[in-house]
Amino acid sequence: MTGYVLGISAYYHDSAAALLADGEIVAAAQEERFTRVKGDASFPDHAVRYCLDTAGIDVPDLQVVGFYDKPILKFERILESYLSAAPSGFGSFRLAAPLWATEKLFLDRQVRRALTWDGDIAYAEHHESHAASAFYPSPFEDAAILTIDGVGEWATTSLGVGHGSEIEILQEMHWPDSLGLLYSAFTYYTGFKVNSGEYKVMGLAPYGTPKYVDLILDKLMDLRDDGSFRLDQQYFNYVDGLTMTSEAFHTLFGGAPRRPESKLTTREMDLARSVQVVCEEVMLRMARTAHQETGLPRLCLAGGVALNCVGNGRVLREGPFEELWIQPAAGDAGGALGVAQLAWHRWLDKPRATPTTGRDQMQGARLGPSFSPDEIEASLRTFGASYVRLDPSPLAEQTAALLADEKVVGWFEGRMEFGPRALGARSILGDPRSTTMQAQMNLKIKFREGFRPFAPSVLRERVAEWFELDQASPYMLLVAPVKTERQIPMTEGQQRLWGIEQLNVPRSDIPAVTHIDYSARVQTVERDTCRPYYDLIAAFDRLTGCPVVINTSFNVRGEPIVCTPEDAYQCFMRTDMDALVLWPFLLHKKDQPVWKEAVDWRTTIQPD
Repeated sequence: MTGYVLGISAYYHDSAAALLADGEIVAAAQEERFTRVKGDASFPDHAVRYCLDTAGIDVPDLQVVGFYDKPILKFERILESYLSAAPSGFGSFRLAAPLWATEKLFLDRQVRRALTWDGDIAYAEHHESHAASAFYPSPFEDAAILTIDGVGEWATTSLGVGHGSEIEILQEMHWPDSLGLLYSAFTYYTGFKVNSGEYKVMGLAPYGTPKYVDLILDKLMDLRDDGSFRLDQQYFNYVDGLTMTSEAFHTLFGGAPRRPESKLTTREMDLARSVQVVCEEVMLRMARTAHQETGLPRLCLAGGVALNCVGNGRVLREGPFEELWIQPAAGDAGGALGVAQLAWHRWLDKPRATPTTGRDQMQGARLGPSFSPDEIEASLRTFGASYVRLDPSPLAEQTAALLADEKVVGWFEGRMEFGPRALGARSILGDPRSTTMQAQMNLKIKFREGFRPFAPSVLRERVAEWFELDQASPYMLLVAPVKTERQIPMTEGQQRLWGIEQLNVPRSDIPAVTHIDYSARVQTVERDTCRPYYDLIAAFDRLTGCPVVINTSFNVRGEPIVCTPEDAYQCFMRTDMDALVLWPFLLHKKDQPVWKEAVDWRTTIQPD
């Protein structure tokens, strides 16, 4: 009889569900993809139903349900933080208390009611869930584990080790000293949204200079050789206030936080560069400590900071580990998968299959819903859409020709990705050789800031020809330099351009995916993981001699990545995309009926 375990993360941000069958990952998805509410924190009813339907089971078929953290411990931390700062923290506590009193303290009741479940509920500590999500799906039999985020219950960072079916947390850093919250403080201060805008800070960093690094290390944090640190809380306001930074922080860095959506200045670029440099240094020191403590040659990473692909790239290139594996759903959504695996291996005492193929268990992160050609065609007919159905080879060839003609193509194929990255299942694609494509896609397709870099998808066997990387990077979580021989040095005049004015200066043979510092966030693509996407890139290579395409997520600013064919068609029609592939159908924008909206939907987009 098959054993099923359901894992859940909920009530904070990025709720999700994941399902295991006899320890194998069957399905995993974030609730936001179904509700279309970005970062949806509500109980993941839709994600749970999707997981159960995928396995063809219902709630009574489950052996155990896991929840990714321990709410009582989290409330203890919040209460103690309030008491330690009283009365200054009363405002924030007054806002949080009603929700805790009615919902979060009674999570067991909430979960049972939502699922109609009367069986066992297994609770794991937040960083245990992260650690499990990092190690168990990895291709390693033994590995060191680092988890780094804002905060769980008390822990903000953990160092652990995984052996076979066992994981053990060896060391922790505790609230309020947090690398994730330090980065989020600068996210807030530079005018971006906490818990979603951190990657904007990372993308903005290369435009600035690290002029504030010494100030951060002298005033904000006491950084030790082992990567541990203390933060001077006089500069922050997240312990007892409603914002991330204090007046002392504002005085130290020369003024109030940037107003969201206002013009970026040199100060924001320099702040972004500075906190990024500090983040990378902390990550490197923590990695060295993990290696010293465990003596193991392999490292697994999870937690929100593990989405900092620039830092990951440096850990790989400069750190002591031979191999690195990062959970693609490294944030809180991945906690649902982690607690499910803990429930299977620890609470149910089930063995872990020994990795033998050198591949991870994430199935390319393609763990979400898929749709049959008949289902897609039925959706298209409801819109009165014009489309043609093609066999795989001509579909790849025609799409490659569109990309080579500098057309922007929406690409929808197979199971939706789990985690924040589009990996060739729900992607918007473009020609990386174009000198105008980055600005065009940012402003006319994504409706977002023009400085934001795009990632390259490259055939795995060709990656070393184009980037300083000679290993798989299937989840777009490693940044590597573009090969020197493919770079175009900037002239003296171009180097004198101010910050973002350098955006449209071609810096390589593939300028649309080459960031200002000649780096790229690389995704390697293998045929046995995502065959249609691989075949498309191979067709583009045959046509152009370039085995690389631009890959960005299939959504617009402020909205989740598309989930259904209806989501994809609506996004296609609302933007300046030229064509849409709803595999195996090809649609051209010029052939579609006029699209009418009841209201101007762009006015409802929220900053992300």
